[in-house]
Amino acid sequence: MYDFDEIVDRRGSGSLKWDVADDELPMWVADMDFKTCPDIIEAISERTRHGIFGYSIIPDEWNSAYVSWWKERHNYEINPESLIFCTGVVPAISSCVRKLTTPGENVVILTPVYNVFFNSIFNNGVNVLQCPLKYENYEYSIDFGRFEEAVADPQTTLLIFCNPHNPCGKIWDRQTLAKVGSLCKKYNVNIISDEIHCDITQPQKEYVPFASVSEECADISITCIAPTKCFNMAGLQTAAVMVPNRNLRHKVWRALNTDEVAEPNAFAITAAVAAFTKGQHWLDELCKYLWDNRQYAEQFIKNEIPKLKVIKADATYLMWVDCGRITDDSVEFTEFIRRKTGLYISDGAEYGDAGRKFVRINLACQKKRLEDGMNRLKNAVNAYETEV
Repeated sequence: MYDFDEIVDRRGSGSLKWDVADDELPMWVADMDFKTCPDIIEAISERTRHGIFGYSIIPDEWNSAYVSWWKERHNYEINPESLIFCTGVVPAISSCVRKLTTPGENVVILTPVYNVFFNSIFNNGVNVLQCPLKYENYEYSIDFGRFEEAVADPQTTLLIFCNPHNPCGKIWDRQTLAKVGSLCKKYNVNIISDEIHCDITQPQKEYVPFASVSEECADISITCIAPTKCFNMAGLQTAAVMVPNRNLRHKVWRALNTDEVAEPNAFAITAAVAAFTKGQHWLDELCKYLWDNRQYAEQFIKNEIPKLKVIKADATYLMWVDCGRITDDSVEFTEFIRRKTGLYISDGAEYGDAGRKFVRINLACQKKRLEDGMNRLKNAVNAYETEV
């Protein structure tokens, strides 16, 4: 029904991703090369035809759209009063770090993890406390011995959690989430759970909302959610934070309003409501297409570039690749790949010390572009082993 093979030329459109040389292929930053859901485009077009773009309110239908989506899609009942509008997940995280910590305290992150978490912590004068995930047999899990030591530190007041995890694409199971929540509750550590990738999963594979696991998890958590990643509309700046605990919610509400990131632009509400009320079938087809892309890329690397090892993922359209049998310096490696072939991918060192031997590749593109990217990667690896 939807044509995800359609090539859309994004050059010259002010795209961060595609602001590259003519011969380069960007497969780095996490946005997709597909047009968004037609129902969203139509809703925005109708709003545009109105012709007046003044200050916007946040109507009840915005809350209802989130509540219905999470109930039907993720079997979790959100209290509509627990939702607060925000212009984006990253602004929400940064504001919460500012409000819920004081300079010199620790914020724990489980590395390798989304690189912007580091910025949100550093920029607010608090310490990044990296707690590396356990990496065994090409799989990740939480080392709860190290984790408890990190959250038990009296200087630790906050955990920024990623669910599903970026960059490795792992969906955390209910037992793991419950243990994370229990330990953080024990040591009076609040949790920001970034769940922006939750709707991009393997078909029929479900993610578990952190706040749904237990009263403990709900009571100490701030969940960041949005339609922007799964419907490819990050530039519209529309997101939500969900905070069940009334007192914690007030602090978050104050944080977002103090930083002036709690007011929508003229299209933010319209787009979100259209996504969550009309976008289900489009998203189902998208997930199937992305999963086919993942299977193709995994098989290509296994057959054609066997020294690289793809980490199996349940979610996101990002592929995390172990390049340790070729190099232990992903920064130099990705620079070589781009210089040699024009393929632009992310070095794993961006995601913490634990990611130094990895690269991250964005699979959210047309199959033709993905095939081009895989062939460029193969050529780059062959050249790297010869020349370096």
